[in-house]
Amino acid sequence: MRNNLWLICLGWLFSVTIQAQQPPVNAEYSFTLDEAIEFALENSYQSINARRDVAKALKRKWEATADGLPQINAAVDYQNQLKQPVSLLPASAFDNRQSTINTVEEFFGISPTGNPDPLDGFIPVVFGTKQQLSATATLSQLIFDGSYLVGLEAAKSFLQFTNDSQEKVLLEVRKGVINAYGSVLVAQESVQILKNNVDALEKNYQETKKIFENGLAEEEDVEQLQITLLQIKNQLSNTERLEKIAMQMFNLNIGVDVNANTELSDKLEDLSMKNMDQSVITTPFSIENNVDYRLAELLTEQRRLELKLEKSKALPSLSAFVNYGTQANSNSFTFLESDQRWFQSSILGASLNIPIFSSLKRSAKTKQAKIAEDQAKTDFLRTQQEIKLQYDTAISDFKFSIESYDTAKQNLTLAERIEKKNQIKYSEGLATSFELRQAQLQLYSSQNDALNAMLDIINKKAELETILNTPNTNN
Repeated sequence: MRNNLWLICLGWLFSVTIQAQQPPVNAEYSFTLDEAIEFALENSYQSINARRDVAKALKRKWEATADGLPQINAAVDYQNQLKQPVSLLPASAFDNRQSTINTVEEFFGISPTGNPDPLDGFIPVVFGTKQQLSATATLSQLIFDGSYLVGLEAAKSFLQFTNDSQEKVLLEVRKGVINAYGSVLVAQESVQILKNNVDALEKNYQETKKIFENGLAEEEDVEQLQITLLQIKNQLSNTERLEKIAMQMFNLNIGVDVNANTELSDKLEDLSMKNMDQSVITTPFSIENNVDYRLAELLTEQRRLELKLEKSKALPSLSAFVNYGTQANSNSFTFLESDQRWFQSSILGASLNIPIFSSLKRSAKTKQAKIAEDQAKTDFLRTQQEIKLQYDTAISDFKFSIESYDTAKQNLTLAERIEKKNQIKYSEGLATSFELRQAQLQLYSSQNDALNAMLDIINKKAELETILNTPNTNN
């Protein structure tokens, strides 16, 4: 009964632990943009695996270091010769049959097998015991190896490469969260605007329909408004679905369940105004701070180390070892008994390996590594030019997004005035339903352009900050 109770308690603790490690599906979250970025840098799937990559690189560095440290290995061997091998001794070396038997027994401490009579001038004999057990411990130490020294440099370089790769991942996570956050806000604003448009169109449609029923309007006026109303309703339904998908994408980017209840605290217009600050353009651009530059530089360094490794293979290597062992022999398994005799042995040795001639194989591999290094240097130069181009393009795109927003805002003001004038003209019979519909569609297009212009400012600013590595996500 007590054992069963313990099993139940352990099972309950295990299930509670598993549930605690999994984020709850129905959890509720509320984020400003800065809070969402901070949360994602810690909890997004990419960030978690990037930290694991760094942890692996640290272990890999120690793995390379440990190759040159003392190594101790032990071995235990047990043998049971189910059928012992037979050796043949020349019978001519002995005077007679009996002296042969006595000599073999006295000199070798063994007995001839089966029939000790000479066989074609030889006597069959079994040497040794049926069973033996040995245990050996070996201490080995690398004294000099050029490839080991290069390996230490490569491990350090790889660790730095992994750290910079993690920084690039975090920068991409940050940019992805900003884009996803803005997309959700745009979808939410679009839904609200479309709902207001539907309400206004519904009111116009009902009023025009009553006027038509009283014979004071044409049927085409009602149909034109109905076409616009159906079109906007369809856009509203689709935008509501897109809003849900955008929120799921945001949840995926920050590392929570896609169906979690998440609320965004910032407003789209506030974020766009905040991101219109052009001080980032005046920030001095140091290409050395760009993570892609550092990654390309480290790739060039790795090619250099590969060349150095191939050259080091022409150097001699020296290692030493010492071992100590013990061995016991018996015809039956008596190794655990106190009177079992054990025979000790020990060896001290060194090994010097000197490469002399490889039929130019090493030379060919060294030349390949040299060519790879030259290619890496060329790629590094190309990467520098690409980064400079990306920076100039990002600045141009950011400035254009601000200009586009100013234009979209002015167009929206004009479209609202035009639509309002056409509403008045239509109600007074001075404008047709087709003209009113054109003004309404122009207004809806301007509303959408204004929302996308605000989102574009946020995204282009994030792109420019990613190139500048501002802020530094590794901090």
